[in-house]
Amino acid sequence: MTNLFPSPAWPTVPVKGESAEYPVHRIFCVGRNYAAHAAEMGVEVDREAPFYFTKSALMAQATDTTIPYPPGTENFHYEMELVIVIGAPVFKADTAEAAKAIYGYACGLDMTRRDLQLAARAKQRPWDLGKDVEQSAVFAPITKAADFDALGPQKIHLEVNGETKQEATLNDLIWKVDEIVSHLSGFYHLQPGDVIMTGTPAGVGAVVAGDVITGGVDGLDPIKLTIGAAE
Repeated sequence: MTNLFPSPAWPTVPVKGESAEYPVHRIFCVGRNYAAHAAEMGVEVDREAPFYFTKSALMAQATDTTIPYPPGTENFHYEMELVIVIGAPVFKADTAEAAKAIYGYACGLDMTRRDLQLAARAKQRPWDLGKDVEQSAVFAPITKAADFDALGPQKIHLEVNGETKQEATLNDLIWKVDEIVSHLSGFYHLQPGDVIMTGTPAGVGAVVAGDVITGGVDGLDPIKLTIGAAE
């Protein structure tokens, strides 16, 4: 079958130790998964279950690159996150089954038009304009699950122009990685190609053109992003 117009290929993320790359098909994001971040956003943590928003897979962007300051915002925020990468089909799984379906982990940035997100939230509208931003899902190379213990006390951190802005540990996650995959698998047939961004610690803030964002999780490849001029 011939398409009416050229269709882009799935974005891919490098995997440590592999020549082939991981194609990104869907991006799920967990909201308010650190209590201190929820507090700084002026909301309560929902401890009954995780909640989610999504980004288009075409918003995926490689680390160590420059993206333009996006249109329509005057408050463009960084959010440093641990990323879960699914490697096997999983549906209605318990936590043990969910853990076995995790292929690996990576550092990620959920870049956000915060002013648009908060305006939508105030009107009880979807967050799409604030969150589903072009080039806003930035991924560092993936480390296989066998080489990383996501239930450990690793530090997660972010710097802007070398100044620390976010710092916490993975122990601060309200919903742990196996719990997230288990819960989400109750609503979706998760498959290889599905990526889950697990939420950000406190300390989010705005960046401007020329700023350089760096960040990491102990034991994973670090991430870097430069903010370019507005288009």
